[in-house]
Amino acid sequence: MASNNDDDVYESLIENCRRRLQELIKVDQVLDHIDFIGIGQKEEIKQKVENKGNFEAADQLISAVLKKPHGVGWFGTFVNALKHAGCEYAADYMQSNPPEPEVEAENYQCVQLIELLSPRLMNMKTEEVRLECSSQKLLTLQDSEIIMAKTTNQGNMAGARELLSYLVRGRTGWFSEFLEVLRKTEHMDLYYELTGGSPDSDKKGTVEKLPSVKDEIEAPAVAECSDSQQLLDVNVTEESQGEADLYQEAPESNQLPTSSQPGLGAAAGGPKKADIVLRDYQMDVARPALEGKNIIVCLPTGSGKTRVAVYITKQHLDHRRAEGRSGKVVVLVNKVPLVEQHYSAEFSKFLKQAYKVEKVSGDSQLKISFTEIVKKNDVIVCTAQILDNFLERSNKGEDEGVKLSDLTLIVIDECHHTQKGGVYNHIMMRYLMQKHKNKRLIKEQKNPKPLPQILGLTASPGVDGATKLEKTVDHILRDPFGDVIKNIMNSIHTHAELSLTSEFGSQTYEQWVVQKERTAATEENQKVRICSEHLRQYSEGLNLSNTIRMRDALSFLNKYHEEEIKKKISPDQEHVIQSTDTERFLCNLFKEKKDELEMLASNPEYENDSLSKLRSQILREFSSREMARGIIFTKTRRSAIALSQWIQEDPKCADVGVKAAHVIGQSDQSVVKAMTTAEQKDVLNKFRNGEVNLLIATTVAEEGLDIPAGRAEDSSYTLVDVKNSGVAEKECVNEYRISLMNKAITKIGALNQAEYDKRIAEIQIQAILEDRLRMRRKELKDMQEEKGEVKFSCRSCSKLVCTGDDIQVIEKMHRVNVTLEFRELFNLIENSSLQVQHLDCESKYYIACKDCGQRWGSMMYHRGIDCPCIHVKYFVVSFNGKKKPKCTKWNELPIRFPDFNYEEHANRMAEGFDDEDEDTE
Repeated sequence: MASNNDDDVYESLIENCRRRLQELIKVDQVLDHIDFIGIGQKEEIKQKVENKGNFEAADQLISAVLKKPHGVGWFGTFVNALKHAGCEYAADYMQSNPPEPEVEAENYQCVQLIELLSPRLMNMKTEEVRLECSSQKLLTLQDSEIIMAKTTNQGNMAGARELLSYLVRGRTGWFSEFLEVLRKTEHMDLYYELTGGSPDSDKKGTVEKLPSVKDEIEAPAVAECSDSQQLLDVNVTEESQGEADLYQEAPESNQLPTSSQPGLGAAAGGPKKADIVLRDYQMDVARPALEGKNIIVCLPTGSGKTRVAVYITKQHLDHRRAEGRSGKVVVLVNKVPLVEQHYSAEFSKFLKQAYKVEKVSGDSQLKISFTEIVKKNDVIVCTAQILDNFLERSNKGEDEGVKLSDLTLIVIDECHHTQKGGVYNHIMMRYLMQKHKNKRLIKEQKNPKPLPQILGLTASPGVDGATKLEKTVDHILRDPFGDVIKNIMNSIHTHAELSLTSEFGSQTYEQWVVQKERTAATEENQKVRICSEHLRQYSEGLNLSNTIRMRDALSFLNKYHEEEIKKKISPDQEHVIQSTDTERFLCNLFKEKKDELEMLASNPEYENDSLSKLRSQILREFSSREMARGIIFTKTRRSAIALSQWIQEDPKCADVGVKAAHVIGQSDQSVVKAMTTAEQKDVLNKFRNGEVNLLIATTVAEEGLDIPAGRAEDSSYTLVDVKNSGVAEKECVNEYRISLMNKAITKIGALNQAEYDKRIAEIQIQAILEDRLRMRRKELKDMQEEKGEVKFSCRSCSKLVCTGDDIQVIEKMHRVNVTLEFRELFNLIENSSLQVQHLDCESKYYIACKDCGQRWGSMMYHRGIDCPCIHVKYFVVSFNGKKKPKCTKWNELPIRFPDFNYEEHANRMAEGFDDEDEDTE
């Protein structure tokens, strides 16, 4: 019976060899010989083999072996399981009998050589090689049967891949024996590839000197060959991962291409093209789409969803071309940066040799219409909004537009957003309506309109918020800095006669104070309105001090009060806008507490513990990995920038080689200056090539942006909970939703085809009816409200500014008021946050009320004309004397304003110039 000390030794041995065991263990076979792991856990591990590959599953298997309490003889059982499963090399490590270092190095060299030349080796006659390897005891009987089944069911290449993955796990000496197998099965071309020899220098038996891996990598013939992850379930280390992620390029072979259906449009003898090789689990999820079915590919982030989509796209186009029919594929994304990413890194890279591929987004510089782009190209990567716009044009008959029947395949990236309404939903609703029209046409014995195949991509279909997980929220961090801010907020509550209904800094409080500000603005209660606005800023400052440094929170509050003071001074410095008693009270209140806040912010003793936890985790990760990379996700732009600066200034982080940068969104909704597309690309490129190794990102990078360097197979995920943030609670909810989603998928999988089709038809019909009802209600609402008079009053001083008759729309998005009366009501203020103009329509000025300094919007340039562009959130809106308390976005105001009449306004300006000339004369 083994003692506890023996168990400690065995555990230490396994842990020390864990990574090597992951590379050498054949999980399915080993599991069959271990009796101390439960059936349920075995099934979980086998499922991981299918979903994540052998390497990750081996890690889970090892953890199961190490799980305490140990039974009698557990270690011996594990070693015997390795032997019986044909993992003798792994068993050698467990018996303290590993090969000598020089032998191990030579073996590693052989493995690397097989990896490098794998695309060519996959053209072997798998069945012949399998039989000879079995006779030479290079494969166990079980290995041989698995390879034979794989070859029969999935083809020669899949079988070859499986065979090679087993060979390289063998004991040292397997390489020479495999060379002999290639010779016996008359694969002399592959034999010479592996030996670096030629028919003239044929030497039977083992090779005197193998070519080095470095030489092979530098050799022109295999410069693009790096296919280790398709071939082996070995881990991608931090050093080697880089841009390639888990999926590499393979060159076109001089004999047979590595993909099962080559692109027929590639010119013979032309330049080498990138070929697509899928792993087994990817091919499994792709198979229904290859059969022409509409499917959703659901794979975890970093598992190659986009690569699967590229493969399906190529097979779709190849198949139609072989039949003499043209194909037209549109790849839809929901964010502009993803257009360039999917185009450059995936679709153009793998398809441009055979097909015409183009990209279109709001950032595109193409001068031809989208309709022409669709006509002239085979694959178009674009934002979903562009396609929806041109589908609508075609529907209204405004011009030729684009029809669904023009397309043969639509790929929808992050397709779970289809459930949330918006543009994805619009496109799919058009699809469903045409699908059901086709059913009617078929019944009437008429020709239906062709519809494209649909391929959705997502990391999680989600559960559409189907459950709630309620959990008690922790109180705000109790530190002196926070206490001072809360004292200020209490004083403001007393001044405005407001009762505290929830904890300062909580989400409930923030929602309450926003509602108070809206109600006060509607009721023209300026005292409560301005106090509510200040309370909102202090609440934000309180949360910032709990997320980032206190000095960052103080900087935010300082800037806010400076802006408030600036609003009271006119641009010409001729007069000062009078402050109210409440405004003076609020200004003095901050002045009184400012010195105390500065003193506390400079004392590291009071710094929040979340930063300490985060620093510890960063130092741990970067000191334990040679070339570590990581991503920190945070909620707001301000916190992303501040965290990046904090890490850059930390000497301990610098000591372990941390090079931090931030990436934030492009929306202009935040007061923090957004990043341009070019700035985002620059940071992400630096992260990919290693100039930056720690990225601090808002949710712009959490979904969709391709950051493979942060997705190593042995990567870790850490949640640093910020008190009162609800992060941990949300994580619990997310985990629960994933569980629900998996259960739902299992339940759906149990339905027979008839039940499944019936449920789908019911859901689609319900969606169509709900959409029609929603549209009818909207039309009725629009008709009713257009009859009324809409008025806009300054949110701060309640002065009537304009009516709906004064507003026009530019490009269906910018609401402008170009009347002479309106121009008399505002001042032009220079926008100090805008350093560089990025758009032709962008101005460096914003407009503000002459009476109170309230910001109203911005001044934009439109084809040579200054157009005051107003933002509804700065106004109180009323219909027929009835005020609307919640109206902060234009889409919340169902009024159809007329399009801007450029010609009329330009003529009016020209007449004004003529009058000025006449006066001069």
